[in-house]
Amino acid sequence: MKLQVYKKDGALAGREIELSESVFGVEPNEHVIYLAVKTNLTNLRQGTVATKTRALVSGGGKKPWKQKGRGTARSGSSRSPIWRGGGTAHGPQPVVYEQKLPRKVKRLARISALSAKLRDEAIKVLEDFSVAEVKTREVAQVLKSFGLAESKTLILLPGYDADMLRASRNIANLKVQIATDASTRELLDCKALLIMESALTKLEGSLQS
Repeated sequence: MKLQVYKKDGALAGREIELSESVFGVEPNEHVIYLAVKTNLTNLRQGTVATKTRALVSGGGKKPWKQKGRGTARSGSSRSPIWRGGGTAHGPQPVVYEQKLPRKVKRLARISALSAKLRDEAIKVLEDFSVAEVKTREVAQVLKSFGLAESKTLILLPGYDADMLRASRNIANLKVQIATDASTRELLDCKALLIMESALTKLEGSLQS
């Protein structure tokens, strides 16, 4: 299984690169992809909603009035939920929504996503490149060269590149990610996947180990 290698200007580099069958040639497992995407979205939930219980509101250290003799209902604290300014009864509290998947399941999900993208002819391999200066127009020109100026695109890098990240962050339909850090949801949530050559090597290495 081979793919043509492209230059950043959209022209063919005149050579091909061999893709790993164990990463790009498997039958996509839809259920595993579903589990990985659901877990990723669940882990994005912050769960920081909270209300103050009667233990958290201020005041109420003294009994408002004596127990008997007033002809009114007894009361022990102004922090009671039935008092104005009192605590909230049974209100929402912070929740941890974190879910975990087995390592092999996460690996299979990413492999399935990559195989599905290749089957849809949505993957292009690019020669390694870096931006000469931190300017959005340079990255935008790369997308324009491939006809992806208006398409949702994911570029996978071999490692952290601050200049590339800064130059691309103002492009609405573009996401730049380190190849080994890209999640199943990120791999699927794009129309085109541009992978740098050295990033492809690292990606295959991480999924075959």
